[in-house]
Amino acid sequence: MRNEVCAEIAGRRVVLMDSISLIGEADVGSIIICGSHGGTISGAFAASQPPRFVIFNDAGGGKSGAGRAAFALLDAKGIACATVSHESARIGDAEDVWLNGVISAAGDAAKTAGVRIGASVRAAVETLAGEAPTKHD
Repeated sequence: MRNEVCAEIAGRRVVLMDSISLIGEADVGSIIICGSHGGTISGAFAASQPPRFVIFNDAGGGKSGAGRAAFALLDAKGIACATVSHESARIGDAEDVWLNGVISAAGDAAKTAGVRIGASVRAAVETLAGEAPTKHD
């Protein structure tokens, strides 16, 4: 399973992890791009080592919005979070999320920071990190 730094944007590490269960102490304050669904258990893993921003896969929404159930917990802790559409990136493949993901939903902390539905993952990360999105996004 992948767990690697793929970039540094505005002084923050951008970490690809195929599963949010791979999050560790070194990831506190980082931007996490993961392949996991945004369910409750994923939110608990992310909250255990609080990143600055975490992006999940919406898993098609799931029953009663289960694909983004992590938002409530993470927003309550001030952790920005978002999901990408399962139609834009494969579940379980962080690199595909980074390269091809399109934001499908965002938590309140991410929205407040300027993350927008329909943005590419790169644009969302740059926005949250305080950089202007690149022209191709």
